[in-house]
Amino acid sequence: MLREDIGKKGYASDFEYLLKYIEVLTPSKENIDDNGLREKIVSYPMLAIREAVANALVHQDFSVSGTGPIIEIFNNRIEITNSGIPLVDIKRIVDNPPKSRNEKIASLMRRFRICEELGTGWDKIVIACEKLKLPAPKINLYEDSTKVTLFSAVKFNNLSLEDKLWAVYLHSCIMYIEEEQMTNSSLRERFGLESTSAASISRLIKEAVNAKVIKPLDPTTSNRYMKYIPAWA
Repeated sequence: MLREDIGKKGYASDFEYLLKYIEVLTPSKENIDDNGLREKIVSYPMLAIREAVANALVHQDFSVSGTGPIIEIFNNRIEITNSGIPLVDIKRIVDNPPKSRNEKIASLMRRFRICEELGTGWDKIVIACEKLKLPAPKINLYEDSTKVTLFSAVKFNNLSLEDKLWAVYLHSCIMYIEEEQMTNSSLRERFGLESTSAASISRLIKEAVNAKVIKPLDPTTSNRYMKYIPAWA
């Protein structure tokens, strides 16, 4: 550990400062585009960080003593841990209706425009990570705590099969709630791959179908036009 800071201010009053503090500690760089304008390149989408931190504050279990929300920043990831486990199945965390453990805190944070109480936090986290072609955010459950991990950029070939399948599943969920369906093309775009990678993406989709995380919208459709939806749909 190189540095440790313990927050002593209120959740609402210090929330924006906390986000700026995290942003300062995360790597970023500036590129100059063809028009000579500066473009900031970030390692993590701040929207995803904002939603993950807000979730950790709002959904923590105050009955668990001796702990509190923890944000750990590493070279290649950010881990956000809170006491308590989700009240919904993590496999349905994208589309599930809102369900808060601490209704008064959630209501207060909504009035401060920190959260919405609409259950869209994880939708935003997943979409923000997909836009930057980052690995899918991961949720790890422990006996009495939950850890959310946001990753910086990793090449597709360096991702584990487990991480690829989780990304496929979340992508299919996002497409489904937007009333669309996942395709080979949309998945290639999600990972930032060219059309030459269509065969490898087809193999990955087959793995996801065999793992029963997604299923064909219409199994009778030819492979070229096949569309996929989450297995629960």
